[in-house]
Amino acid sequence: MSHPQALAQCEHTLTGLGIEHREAVDDTAGAAKIVAEHMVQDTGAIASSLAAKLYGLDVLAENIQDGKNNVTRFMMLARKPNILRNDRPFKTSIVFSLEEGHGQLFRALGVFAQRKINLTKIESRPHKERPLRVSDDCSSLLKNFDYLFYVDLEASMADPKIQNALGNLKEFATFLRVLGSYPTNVNEP
Repeated sequence: MSHPQALAQCEHTLTGLGIEHREAVDDTAGAAKIVAEHMVQDTGAIASSLAAKLYGLDVLAENIQDGKNNVTRFMMLARKPNILRNDRPFKTSIVFSLEEGHGQLFRALGVFAQRKINLTKIESRPHKERPLRVSDDCSSLLKNFDYLFYVDLEASMADPKIQNALGNLKEFATFLRVLGSYPTNVNEP
């Protein structure tokens, strides 16, 4: 029992263990809660070790995902932004795109380096609204994508230096959106 995405990411392991019946629920922690509350002996939950600890369950196996480096991230969305704080460690997630050109990504990341804002994750994905384009550089046809860059920063939106950095990035980014700020330790209130 788990979230459909977690079940899909563990397909080979579950099949290898001979587990045929899989029940999809709304979230991984919810699966652990159901198993614990109903004291189900013949059902397991694919969830985090934190969920197992929270609900008093034993961890039977770890790292059962099919892809060795697979990571799933969950986000909580809200219509109104969180109250901004700067009293404990926060991360902020952003997404942006840039004009095509030499050194553009270097320039973008430099706005954070200049302000000593640490980046914990940088990921690029092709921009689905600006798909593959073909250009001719006189030697061969090149196929290029425009990219979206997803970046996690060690800073709160309450920190003036991140606001300053994003203001600087906005001057030359073709698109910029703050996805949100959140505490780095989910166990703190």
